[in-house]
Amino acid sequence: MNSDSDATRVVRAGLPDEEPYAPPLPGPVFAAHYHLPGDPAGAPYAYGRDTNPTWTGLERAIGQLDLPGEEPAHTVAFASGMGAISAVLLCRSRPGDVVVLPDDGYNLLVGMRERLEGFGVEVRTAPTAGDAQLAQLDGASLLWIESPSNPGLDVCDIRRLADAAHERGALVAVDNTLATPLGQRPLELGADFAVASGTKALTGHGDVLLGHVSCRDPELADSVRQWRKYVGAIPGPMEAWLAHRSLATLDVRTQRQAVGALAVAEALLARPEATDVRHPGLPGDPSHEVAARQMRRFGCVVSFTLPGKEFAERFLEALRLVDDATSFGGVRSTAERRGRWGGDAVPEGFVRMSVGVEDADDLVADVRHALDVAGASGTAGE
Repeated sequence: MNSDSDATRVVRAGLPDEEPYAPPLPGPVFAAHYHLPGDPAGAPYAYGRDTNPTWTGLERAIGQLDLPGEEPAHTVAFASGMGAISAVLLCRSRPGDVVVLPDDGYNLLVGMRERLEGFGVEVRTAPTAGDAQLAQLDGASLLWIESPSNPGLDVCDIRRLADAAHERGALVAVDNTLATPLGQRPLELGADFAVASGTKALTGHGDVLLGHVSCRDPELADSVRQWRKYVGAIPGPMEAWLAHRSLATLDVRTQRQAVGALAVAEALLARPEATDVRHPGLPGDPSHEVAARQMRRFGCVVSFTLPGKEFAERFLEALRLVDDATSFGGVRSTAERRGRWGGDAVPEGFVRMSVGVEDADDLVADVRHALDVAGASGTAGE
């Protein structure tokens, strides 16, 4: 595939060689026994938990996006984003090792910390913004970065941290879920692992649970592939096929989402009810300078804080084009009050909004109307 264009690359990524009268993306291959003439050790497919032709196509495609060029990344697909996260953290950690995690990242990392400590691993934490992680790297074996962070949208300098970690002998993993490979390429910034949930923007339709790990080093990829084999965290062939199909629209989806997210963020800045409005694409955002150096697109998520729990809930109820739902990255806009789950250190009125592919002007009008309704309802009830 000879193209430097994201728009062309996502449409062609991972497709097999053309075959007359065959579809460009063959249908999924489900659990099956394979014909195994001769020595099975040389067979590309033998047992259904180890490999599958449908996974291979998806993994080849994502590898071409995570690391474009003559030598694409070595990618391993998983049944979920947490399957991918746990594979890297658990297969690369031994008793006595030191792992550095963000203290403001995906809230299930709290549970992973407990598991790691139970296995005799020392876990250190630091916030994403600034250089806080640098102070935790001495003696570390693995640094885990989430940039932009979820849900706070802080950004760190991945190349700077990766260089510092490598100088100390540590590997570096970056959760790239929010950015996607079209928004940020951690492997090009020095990371050893690019990890993401395919459930969100990568597939974008809210109908797939999936995750993946990409590496430059085939031996590192083999280590997580072996982990997948032994714990059985394998993706379903239909899910893999749906994900591969969805990649063709990744460029147009993420471009439109980024435009809409920035428009919503700018509109929120003009509203006194909304404070601490965050989006890496805003020129005044605390993360913008670093994000502009390492991100190619700023993502679909906007976060902001409204005046308390009740105000935020009235706002969400008044929205007409935005669903009150968790997750992010889909073609339909969603928003939620994150405090309802617990686990995130956010105010009760904190809202995470994921902007879909609806018309940006329509979304801005909907947000403004919902803020008006929430404010007026609160005044009437007082």
